[in-house]
Amino acid sequence: MTSFISKIKNFNFGLLSRILGLTKPYRLFFYLSITIGLVIAPIAAYRPYLIKTIIDDNIKIADSQGVINNSVLFIGLLILETILSFAFGYLTFWLGQSIIKDLRNSLFNHIIRLELTYFDKTPIGNSTTRTISDIETINAVFSEGIITIFIDIITLLIVFGMMLFANWKLTLVCISVLPLLILASYYFKEAVKKSFTEVRSQIAIMNSFLQERIAGMKIIQIFNLQSIEKEKLIKINKDYTDANIKSIFAYSVFFPAVEIISAISIGLLVWYGSFGILKNQITIGVLISFPLYINMLFRPIRMLADKFNTLQMGMIAAERVFNLQDTELVNISKGKIKIPDIKGNIVYQNVCFSYNPSQLVLDNINIEANENETIAIVGSTGSGKTSIISILSRFYPIQSGKITIDGYDINDLDLNYLRTIVGVILQDVFLFNGTIMENITLKNDKIEKEKVYDFAKKIGCYDLIMKLPNGFDFNVMERGVALSVGQKQLISMLRTLIYNTKIIIMDEATSSIDPESEKIIQYAIEKLIEKRTSIIIAHRLSTIRHANKIYVIEHGKVLEEGTHQELIEKENGRFRNLYNKQVTTVALS
Repeated sequence: MTSFISKIKNFNFGLLSRILGLTKPYRLFFYLSITIGLVIAPIAAYRPYLIKTIIDDNIKIADSQGVINNSVLFIGLLILETILSFAFGYLTFWLGQSIIKDLRNSLFNHIIRLELTYFDKTPIGNSTTRTISDIETINAVFSEGIITIFIDIITLLIVFGMMLFANWKLTLVCISVLPLLILASYYFKEAVKKSFTEVRSQIAIMNSFLQERIAGMKIIQIFNLQSIEKEKLIKINKDYTDANIKSIFAYSVFFPAVEIISAISIGLLVWYGSFGILKNQITIGVLISFPLYINMLFRPIRMLADKFNTLQMGMIAAERVFNLQDTELVNISKGKIKIPDIKGNIVYQNVCFSYNPSQLVLDNINIEANENETIAIVGSTGSGKTSIISILSRFYPIQSGKITIDGYDINDLDLNYLRTIVGVILQDVFLFNGTIMENITLKNDKIEKEKVYDFAKKIGCYDLIMKLPNGFDFNVMERGVALSVGQKQLISMLRTLIYNTKIIIMDEATSSIDPESEKIIQYAIEKLIEKRTSIIIAHRLSTIRHANKIYVIEHGKVLEEGTHQELIEKENGRFRNLYNKQVTTVALS
């Protein structure tokens, strides 16, 4: 009893209240389902009593009309109960599906507004699991959990009351085995809860393993790791299977145990009821109706343990989802300004930035790009080049200093507007599964195909795309695997050009491209940066000769700045050393 009270105290009623708060848009249907359940409970409990009435009050005195009337009533109640049970089941499942639909939309809307810091620290599988698996589990809270538990408890009370009303002594005899049933249900609930928790843990491990291995299949095959990875999966799969078997074992023990306890109750009923009939203390109608009452009493108790586990699993899943929803790393746009006539002047003033407080990635950075100018940022790997362009679009907040566009602090600009004026072309181009046209327009119906064709011709990639099967309707497949690196870069550039951003950022756009593709892309770049302010990050220093100014970054600081010629002429300069090394390497190759 102490353990039960302790569990009640530890039950998270605040979390349950928040879950029930999800029903607010469907409150009418929520209350309707409860009302239907409350109507079903007395109807179901009245049926055995009606059978008792037919036997004791009609058949016993040969009242054929009474038998007919009560039989019609019995059939009518059965039909009504069937209809209401259908409505109840449909409503609860519909309610659950409607709620998780809204919750999934809300959660995804929250996820896409999170700062990139969250995604840097959190495995993709975690967010996927929260959005799909955990939210689906919450559905059971409504379809099989809180509502049905409440109705089952009401049914139990009504049935127990009807039994006491019919014959309280026989009732006490029949429920004398109830402590055994409650004890079995308790141990079953604990065993299943433990096994379900282990199953979900093993599912997470397996999902993570499979997601990583399938994504890295090329590496597995290159290094011939198939056998090793197979053995790893065999072990993970065995652990998952063992966890499920523990759950199956709990069910295999519990349900037969309940049947035995129920049979004992029926045996006590027959034993005590038979003597009661012989002594005229119990009627035949009561004796016949009681097995129905016992079934109606034991069945909900048997299912309550399972349903309570379902409720707990749903609450655990809900807690995970709510924790993600409550994540405060949301890039909320507090700024409202939209620059009336944007020029594209960019200034970094004493900017300091870090991904974690212990280590500065950018230290007192000062960079300037005037209207329609092209500046280049070079430096060794890990020097902070990519961080410089990431903070311009406010993917990460800076710790100190200020970044302005045309004199406006970017924190004062509307975030959506800011990202419409800054176009970013990354080294690793991400394409969605779909056609080339869909990846260029991002399924924006306002962009006409003719406009796409015109811009494709302008940067010199129209003929290249048209050579592909189905041309612009060619399916690039997941992550654009059907295209080469150069083709993906051209699509990325065309996409940026279509959205007509005033500022262009290119991060290593030509670093992984063959010389032939590089010529095409260099032409595309020249067309892309016309009448735009451009920031180019490049490993190939020969590609940035046209830049108005070059900034050399090392360890998060601006080491050198100047034109290509000025930096080449600087003795012992960092840029000059990097350039000479690349020229020598190319000559040797």
